[in-house]
Amino acid sequence: MAEFWHLGFMQRALIAGALIAVACSLLGVFLVLRRLSLIGEGLAHFAFGTIGLGLLLNIYPFPLTLVLVVIASWGILYLMDKTNVYADAAIGLVSALGVALGVILASKGRGFNVDLFSYLFGDILAVTPGEAWIAGGLSLAVTATVALFYHDLLAVTFDEEFARTQGLSVRRLNQFLVTLTALTIALGIRVVGTLLVASLMIFPAVTALQLARGFKAVLLAAAGTALVSVAAGILLSYVLDLPAGASIVLANFVLFLGAASWRLIARR
Repeated sequence: MAEFWHLGFMQRALIAGALIAVACSLLGVFLVLRRLSLIGEGLAHFAFGTIGLGLLLNIYPFPLTLVLVVIASWGILYLMDKTNVYADAAIGLVSALGVALGVILASKGRGFNVDLFSYLFGDILAVTPGEAWIAGGLSLAVTATVALFYHDLLAVTFDEEFARTQGLSVRRLNQFLVTLTALTIALGIRVVGTLLVASLMIFPAVTALQLARGFKAVLLAAAGTALVSVAAGILLSYVLDLPAGASIVLANFVLFLGAASWRLIARR
């Protein structure tokens, strides 16, 4: 255990994972309360297609994924605003398109190789110092955004019509929120992979909603849950030789079960 805390790659994994998890958890609270939690899942699946394209072109897929996933998030908003498509259907359309493109591009490229699987399931232990710095910048940007636009985001989250009467640009706030979500998803893929990254947005948020009262308390509880789950997941993966990304999700699930059980007991 003493060796665990002194390994450079473990330190980077903990730092990057914690920073990404905090960003995901803060955004996740707003998305869960607005019943848009599956947007993370949809964008993560769409990212699979962009990764397939990057590997087909034989380029590092991360910059391409950042750009295309942001565009996809705007596409979901466009479908919701300009057509009769509901949010869950719009997310499903983008998600299915991404998976289909990923399979086609992978089949035309080098197939389902090690590189592609590392993006599917994540490899947090291989995070580079540069990626850790990017994670820090993104986490700082998300935290600053929530702090600066807290009241605006709160109004839009609970009552869009009221927000409009207060002169807020609901459309711009929604676009800003989904853009931050898209960027966080794209970076989070490196941590737990496209198949698991959305869990970092959903689990801490729903766990915090079981425990905390008051919106600020929920945000703090979600961030705390995210930090604990990342540390516990990485430690579990090191001790038991398990995949780190899946271990983080498992830790999140255990924390949710504990919070839900505590709430049920407290009601009696």
